[in-house]
Amino acid sequence: MKKLIAMALIGLTLNSFAQTINWNSSPLNYQNSELNYNNSPLNYQNSPLNYQNSSLNYNSSNGVYDNSGNRIGYEVQSPQGVTNIFDNNGNRIGYSPSQRSK
Repeated sequence: MKKLIAMALIGLTLNSFAQTINWNSSPLNYQNSELNYNNSPLNYQNSPLNYQNSSLNYNSSNGVYDNSGNRIGYEVQSPQGVTNIFDNNGNRIGYSPSQRSK
C-alpha cells in the first residue's frame, strides 16, 4: 500500500512538473532569449534611447510601474509576439512569452 501511495505521489509530482515546463515559455527557447536580436536592448526598438520607451515621454503607453506608481521600466513586444520587459536603463529584466501555439 505504501508503494502504491508513493508511486501515485511521484506520478502527480512529475505530471505537475511537466505541465509547468513549457518550451514556448522556456528561457532556453531562442524566441524568448536575450541573445535573439528582437529581444536585445541593442535593437533600437527596445532601446531606452527610443523616445517611445523614454521615461520622459509622458504619452507613452508601454511603461511598467511598481505598486507605488513609480515607473520602473517599459515593455516592448517583439515581432515573434514575446513581450520584453526592460528597466529604465534598457536592461532586459523579464519577458512574457507569446500566447500563440505552434
